[in-house]
Amino acid sequence: MNALLDPESAVLAGVAFAFGLVVGSFLNVVIHRVPRGESVVSPRSRCPDCGHAIGALENVPIVSWIVLRGRCRGCGARISLRYPTVEALTGVAFAAIAVSNGAVPATVALCVFAALLIAAAGIDFDHQWIPDEVSLGGLVAGLVGSGAVAWLDGADVRAALTASAVGAGVGFFSLWSVGFFHARLSVALGRTFPHWPGEGESPPSFPSLDWWTWFPGMGFGDVKLAAMIGAFLGPRGVIEAIVLSAVAGLVLGVAWMAWRRDASAPFGFGPALALGAIAAAVLPSWLSVPW
Repeated sequence: MNALLDPESAVLAGVAFAFGLVVGSFLNVVIHRVPRGESVVSPRSRCPDCGHAIGALENVPIVSWIVLRGRCRGCGARISLRYPTVEALTGVAFAAIAVSNGAVPATVALCVFAALLIAAAGIDFDHQWIPDEVSLGGLVAGLVGSGAVAWLDGADVRAALTASAVGAGVGFFSLWSVGFFHARLSVALGRTFPHWPGEGESPPSFPSLDWWTWFPGMGFGDVKLAAMIGAFLGPRGVIEAIVLSAVAGLVLGVAWMAWRRDASAPFGFGPALALGAIAAAVLPSWLSVPW
């Protein structure tokens, strides 16, 4: 709170928030188009119902949605609340990262990290699927970014790259082991999974690759996203992120079931992972390990 009262920090937070709103507007395009295999660059944004081209004044983050009262100017179709929500969340995440880290190279890297997480969360919320373009692309960005930040700060680049790679491995195998043993225990107890691999399908057999990556209820995309988180946050950070994600997942899951009133409605773990990872990036480290 004291940092927020500091004029320099307040200005930095304001700039980061404004930039986050703009990035959030672009993330809405990513969330909508990537699952459909469409370009995120062209054509310009249009109403999916009537094809009305969205002008610059209709595309001002949050403000335009309020002015238009959540309706398309061309046909009056409802504009999802997700659009201003993603913009606001991105702005808040960028501001929190800037305040907690200051005007340093790591802030830029962590803002990229937050943007990737929000894109993954939005797509997973809509489709229960996280595209490799986000998770594996983010993994590469995390490795490169860790080295770049160390170089710009005059730190040991090799040590930074090692920590990033180890973090990716810790994230991958931590979530892989949870998903793997949960699936096998569930099958042993006679539980069925109507949503994956499919109604009436039987679990894959050993030693096929599918046997190692079949995680009904979680998804292998979450495992790859955890690897991306580890590449950005390192081994200690990714463990903190996973612990916080478990808490976030419980809260979001209960809220989801209360809203949908259907305990069987599919709900991706990506939003909880994203929330836990952003919290781990912003909050002071609390895990006492020699890393």
